[in-house]
Amino acid sequence: MAGDKKKFRIGSVPYLNAAPLTRDLDSELILATPARLAEMLRRDELDAALVSITEVLLHDRYDILDGVAIGSLGEVYSVILAHQKPLAEAKEIFCDPASLTSVNLLKVLLAEKNLFPEFKPLANYAAAREKDFVLLIGDPAIEFQRSAHRHEIFDLGYAWSELTNLPFVYAVWALRRGVENTELRRELRQAKRFGMETLDHIIETRAEFDADFRRDYFEWHIQFHLGADEKCAIAKFCELLRKHNLGPVFEPKFVS
Repeated sequence: MAGDKKKFRIGSVPYLNAAPLTRDLDSELILATPARLAEMLRRDELDAALVSITEVLLHDRYDILDGVAIGSLGEVYSVILAHQKPLAEAKEIFCDPASLTSVNLLKVLLAEKNLFPEFKPLANYAAAREKDFVLLIGDPAIEFQRSAHRHEIFDLGYAWSELTNLPFVYAVWALRRGVENTELRRELRQAKRFGMETLDHIIETRAEFDADFRRDYFEWHIQFHLGADEKCAIAKFCELLRKHNLGPVFEPKFVS
C-alpha cells in the first residue's frame, strides 16, 4: 500500500546500555546476546544489529553506521574481569559466552602485560563467584559488582583508557553491505536522537537496578557518540589486534 513504511529486522542486546539507542524504533526489534546477534547477521537474518565492534573488524561484510555507538571513556562498570588472585597468576579465565568484543579486548590488555592465559566459556552466571578469574559483561557484570563478592575488579574500560588515553567502542550498528538501507539508517539515527532527548525518562522508568544507579551509569560510564576520538580508538584496537595475532582484521567502513 502506498505510504506504508518498510519494517526492518533490527537486532539489539537486552542490556540497559542499549536502551537509549533502541527506544521508539518503528521496526521489529529482536533482542539477543552479542554472540547470537553476530550469528544472525552472518546468516542474513537481520538487516542491522547493535553488535560487538569485533564482529565488524573480523568479518569484511558490514558497514558501520557513523555517529552512533556504545562506548566509554574510562571506567565502564559493565565490562569487567573479576579476579581473586593477581592478574599475573592467571592461567585460565572463564568468559561470559555472550561476549565477543570483551574477550578480544581483554586478550589485548593482558598481552600488553605479556600475559597469555587460556580463555574458557563460563558455564553459567551462578558459577562466576567460584572462579578465580571471570569476565562478565552487561547487566550480569553490574549485578555482580553490586552484590557481595570477594573479587577485585579489573575494569576493561578503565584499563583501555589508561593504556591508550582514548575511549573504547564496544558496539556499533552493523549494516549488511550491498543492501539498500537509506531508510534503515535514517530510522536508527532518529532512534538515537529520541533516546538522547528522553534520557531522563529512560533513567526514571527503566526497571533495571535503581534510578540513582541508572543516572550514574548513563552520565558517567556510557557514551553513545562515534566521532573522531572513537574512530582513533577503533584504529588503535585494530592495530593491537593485529600486533597480537587476533585477526585477520579488516578496516572499518563507515556510512552516514
